[in-house]
Amino acid sequence: MASGSENFIHVGRAQRVSFGGGTLAMLDSELERLGSRHALLLTTGGQGDLASRVIAASGGRIARWHAGARMHTPVSATEAALAELRALQADALVSAGGGSATGLGKALALRTGLPHLSIPTTYAGSEMTPILGETVDGRKTTMRDPALLPATVIYDVELTLDLPAALSAASGMNAMAHAVEALYARDANPLTDLMAEEAARALAAALPAIVIDPRDREARWRALYGAWLAGTCLGTVGMALHHKLCHVLGGSFDLPHAQTHCIVLPYVVAYNAPAARPAMARLARALGDPDPAMALWAMVQRLGVPRALGELGMPASALEEVVRIADQNAYWNPRPADPAALTVLLRRAHEGSPPAS
Repeated sequence: MASGSENFIHVGRAQRVSFGGGTLAMLDSELERLGSRHALLLTTGGQGDLASRVIAASGGRIARWHAGARMHTPVSATEAALAELRALQADALVSAGGGSATGLGKALALRTGLPHLSIPTTYAGSEMTPILGETVDGRKTTMRDPALLPATVIYDVELTLDLPAALSAASGMNAMAHAVEALYARDANPLTDLMAEEAARALAAALPAIVIDPRDREARWRALYGAWLAGTCLGTVGMALHHKLCHVLGGSFDLPHAQTHCIVLPYVVAYNAPAARPAMARLARALGDPDPAMALWAMVQRLGVPRALGELGMPASALEEVVRIADQNAYWNPRPADPAALTVLLRRAHEGSPPAS
């Protein structure tokens, strides 16, 4: 708990959230509230079943489905969708799926000013943030703008029940990373501390249960709840070293977003632990373990997800290049980024060995 002598600033976000089970049924009325009669649906490829469910729930307000969303939001994919959007003369955007679909919706909303309704089916958290990471010529850049925040978010637990266990676990650990870095963020405050700790607690309980039984509704509810809180933290306070390294690994080396976050997180927690003791105390309480880095590493071992950057195809010879790129536009971090130490960190993550204390 904050002492009475601490000052802080908290910036709230104007956003409508519908959370629960069966909430997709509200899509028609939510689009009506946004004044939309001719919306464009955005997903990644291979999402025909999801698209059919969303279109059926829209009351005829979705005019066309575009399945061109791609990981890391390359500008080329955004430009292709923008051309279709303008030809259709759409009056709103509906994104359905994971962070790639949400990212495309944000990129289009920024360029057109159209309202964006997000329907997340993973635990990415992007729907709760005014942040967009775009990739241009192999480099991922991050921007923050209030216009990027979706106007409405529909969380429907029923839409997460068929998410494969391994993808659920990786996406959930991605959300865990948002909560962890919020705990030691430079602009953290008592409200984000509470949300981040609760998010970590909910995710730590939910993810192993989902791996055992992917259709466990209670576990799915907890995971989606944790992801909502973690995403809210991500959209409220700044992130640090973990997110910078993962943005470089994803944007410059095309590694999968959630799996990369899943692998790297325990190593960054170990690196930052000496410089972020209050945050580590909160995280230890949430995880029920006095050593949060080892607890997160052990969780990754149990979840059936990739456990090393080498498994994702990352060449060991490029690790120093990752550090060099990250250092060009470094994020604030509670412990100064030492290139030699970061190279060792990445080598351990590449091997999948336990994080160094």
